[in-house]
Amino acid sequence: MNQYYKGIPADNALFDGHFPGNPVVPGVVVLRYVLRQAAAEFADVDGIVSAKFTAPLKPGQGFEVALVAGDGGRIRFSVTSDGQAIATGVLAYTEAQ
Repeated sequence: MNQYYKGIPADNALFDGHFPGNPVVPGVVVLRYVLRQAAAEFADVDGIVSAKFTAPLKPGQGFEVALVAGDGGRIRFSVTSDGQAIATGVLAYTEAQ
């Protein structure tokens, strides 16, 4: 399932010091959105197996998180903004018996 999120406002305190003059959304914040969505869609998300950031996400820039469950208790995720890849990776989850 894909979920669209409005951008994080530029006046949010998370941009303080990240980075002055060229603010970007910290990767850990992007992953938090991914994990929150995965927890809502899958019963038991165990954690992040891998994550790769390919472009920065700027303040106010909307983004979409897509999740695809695979075999072996893995969920592939992608984060995009305006058609550009921001991040990709894999999560682990406990499959229902």
